[in-house]
Amino acid sequence: MSASVRTLHPGSFALVMATGIVSLGLVDRGLPALSTALLWFAAAAYLTLVVLHVWRAMAFPEHLRRDLVDPARGFGFFTFVAGTDVLGARIAEVQPVAATALLAVGVLGWLVLGYLVPWTAVVGGAHRPVLAAANGTWFIWVVATQSVAVLIATIQPTVRTGRVELSLLAVVCWSVGALLYAALGVLVAARLLLYDLSPTDVTPPYWVAMGATAITVLAGARIVEMADAPVLTATRDLIAGTCVVFWAFGTWLIPPLIAAGWWRHVVHRVPLRYEPPLWSIIFPLGMYGVATRALGEADHLPVVGAIGRGEIWLALAAWTATAGAMLTHLVRTLLRRGP
Repeated sequence: MSASVRTLHPGSFALVMATGIVSLGLVDRGLPALSTALLWFAAAAYLTLVVLHVWRAMAFPEHLRRDLVDPARGFGFFTFVAGTDVLGARIAEVQPVAATALLAVGVLGWLVLGYLVPWTAVVGGAHRPVLAAANGTWFIWVVATQSVAVLIATIQPTVRTGRVELSLLAVVCWSVGALLYAALGVLVAARLLLYDLSPTDVTPPYWVAMGATAITVLAGARIVEMADAPVLTATRDLIAGTCVVFWAFGTWLIPPLIAAGWWRHVVHRVPLRYEPPLWSIIFPLGMYGVATRALGEADHLPVVGAIGRGEIWLALAAWTATAGAMLTHLVRTLLRRGP
C-alpha cells in the first residue's frame, strides 16, 4: 500500500472525471438510479484519492516534487481541478451548497496549479528541450480551466446575488481555456512533428485533445443558457458560434485517435493492460456525448443532439470495461506476495 501511494499517478483523478461525466450523461438519458450509483462511486473515489494524495505529500514529498517538475507528468495534477468541478456539476441540482463548496475548491486549485505547474514543469524545470516531453496530458490544463466555467455556468442561474460576477468569471475561464487549447495544440503538434514517435509514446492521454474540445463546447453551451448579464449580452453569439467550431474539430479528431490506438496495440503489439491514464479515454468519450447533446439543445441542432444521446451508451460501455479492469488490477496488486 505504501509503495502504491509513493508511485501514485498525478492524473489519478481522471477516474473521478470519467465517472462523474458518465453519471451526468445518464441523468440526461433518464436513468437516475444508475446515474446515482456512479455518483456515489465518483464521490468515494474522490475522497479516497484526496486522502492518498495528502498521504503522499506528507510521506513522500520528494516523489511528489519529481512529478511536479516533470513536463511529461506534471500536468496530470490538473485532473484534481477537473474532477472536483465535474463532481460539483453533477450534484449542483440536488446539493447546491456542496456544489458551491466544490466550486471554491476548484477555483482555488485552478489558480494555484495554473501558475505552479507550467512554471515548475516547463519554464523553471531542468528538462531540456521541454518540447520533447509534450504530450496529451498538457490538454488537461484546458480541461481544468473549462471545468471551472462549466460549474459556474451550472450554478449561476440558481443564485440571486453575484450573478454578474459569476457570469464574468465563467466567460473569462471559457476564453482562457479556448486560447490555451490553441497554444497547447501548436506545442503538442510540434512535438509530434519534430521528434521521433514510438508506439509507447502514443499514450491514452492524447484522447484529452478531443476531450478538451468537448468540455469547451459544454462550457460554452451552458454559458449561453445562463441568466442574462452584461458580459453575456456582449459574448453570447460569439461563444455559441465558436462552440460549433470546437465540436466539429473534436469530432474530426476521433478517427485519428482510434487509428493511433490501432497502431499502438495491434500493429506494434503494445500490451493493453490497466493503467490509471486509461480513464483519460473514458472522460473524453463521456464528455463528447454530454457536450454534443448540450450543443444540440443550445443551438437548436437536432441532428447534433441525437448524436450526443446515442454516444453516451458507448461511454458507459467503455467505463464498465475500464472499471472492471481497474478492480481486477487492485485485487491482484493487494493480494500479491513476495518481491
